[in-house]
Amino acid sequence: MIKGGRLRTPKSQAPSIKQIQMTQMNKDQNRGRRRLGIWHFGFVCDLRFVISCLVLRGLSVALFTPAACLAAPLAETGPQPKPVAPPPAADIRAAIRRGVEFLLARQNPNGSWGSERSSRPEEVYAPIPGAHHAFRAGVAALCISALIEVGGDRPEVGRAIDRGEQWLFDHLEAVRRASPDALYNNWAHAYSIDALAHMLRRRPNDEPRCRKIRAMIAQQIDMLQRYECVDGGWCYYDFKYHTQRPSGSTLSFTTATALVALAEARREGIAVPQRMVDRAVASILRQRKPDFSYDYGEYLKYLPMLPVNRPGGSLGRSQACNLALRLWGDKTVTDAVLRTWLDRLFAREGWLDLGRKRPIPHESFFQVAGYFFYYGHYYAALVIEQLPAAEREPYRDQLAHVLLPLEEKDGSWWDFPLYDYHRQYGTAFAIMALGHCLHERGEKPAN
Repeated sequence: MIKGGRLRTPKSQAPSIKQIQMTQMNKDQNRGRRRLGIWHFGFVCDLRFVISCLVLRGLSVALFTPAACLAAPLAETGPQPKPVAPPPAADIRAAIRRGVEFLLARQNPNGSWGSERSSRPEEVYAPIPGAHHAFRAGVAALCISALIEVGGDRPEVGRAIDRGEQWLFDHLEAVRRASPDALYNNWAHAYSIDALAHMLRRRPNDEPRCRKIRAMIAQQIDMLQRYECVDGGWCYYDFKYHTQRPSGSTLSFTTATALVALAEARREGIAVPQRMVDRAVASILRQRKPDFSYDYGEYLKYLPMLPVNRPGGSLGRSQACNLALRLWGDKTVTDAVLRTWLDRLFAREGWLDLGRKRPIPHESFFQVAGYFFYYGHYYAALVIEQLPAAEREPYRDQLAHVLLPLEEKDGSWWDFPLYDYHRQYGTAFAIMALGHCLHERGEKPAN
């Protein structure tokens, strides 16, 4: 009978014990079949997943070996920039002169450059006082290098360099890790090594002074060794375990910056620990993709298509990383690779420019941060020097074509607001890069 839309069994037709047992048996069998089906489906999915992972791992190993990178067509093909008219040498010299005047005017009374002053309601994380010791030392080192390279031989420039050098003598050795999680000092160690190498070449016949500078370079190399990441290379944050040997993720561009500086030390005959160099080089290679774009940091190497890791996000990093690897003997960084990435920089420079002057890191397209702009163009100037002399001039024209219109009214260049350091370091990067644009013209940068 039917009651309430359900079939009801009359009492007189109640199922027997045997029927109940058979019904329960059937239910158990069906439940077992369903479980077996689910297990089989899950096993097949798991097996497919494992096989896919093994295949992808095999492909990644095959693709990311140096031999595969050497043969990868993307490493040597890319967009081409539009030709530009060579900027007049007089315009380049005048821009450099204004930049030098800006640095002279903004030098602190104690000989350094920059300060912790800021007009922004929120600033970059910088534990006091150590972070600002590092910022000021790094910026002072860049300004000293810039004035030595392109400042000319005017007495006021010489006096500014002398004051800057004395400040470096007095304060550099005290620069340390600011806190367990902030290692901005690595930037100071790297750029100070470069500045000290410039200082050696400035007065090579002053033997007591040269001995002192060489000892300082050795001490800065020791500091880099002390703050090397556990996996090799360098970072500027350790948000993991705050260990004595930093546990933070190696950053490709921080490591490249240090390697370029260490190459300068080696050029001056100063011993550089080969094991430290080898570990740093290996860390960059782990972050290099077949097209020679570089991951932002090793913690992102399993996200190769993240915007910041794609060519548009690597435009600035690739210049520094290619240069560092080339200087330390990587034969896969060929002239063709250098040309390809210079072409990419000048053809796609707009991606970097869209991030320029934005106050929040990585808020722009391809997660580009503003601070990559002049950094990337400075290292591009150094990359150009690696090419045969006959190939350099068009790239120097492209570089000057980018930098000249961006000079501010006060003679500075800047790309990312950073307390009161950004105009000084941006100007130093820009005028050193412009100085390289004059090399083959037989021109003096400033006078």
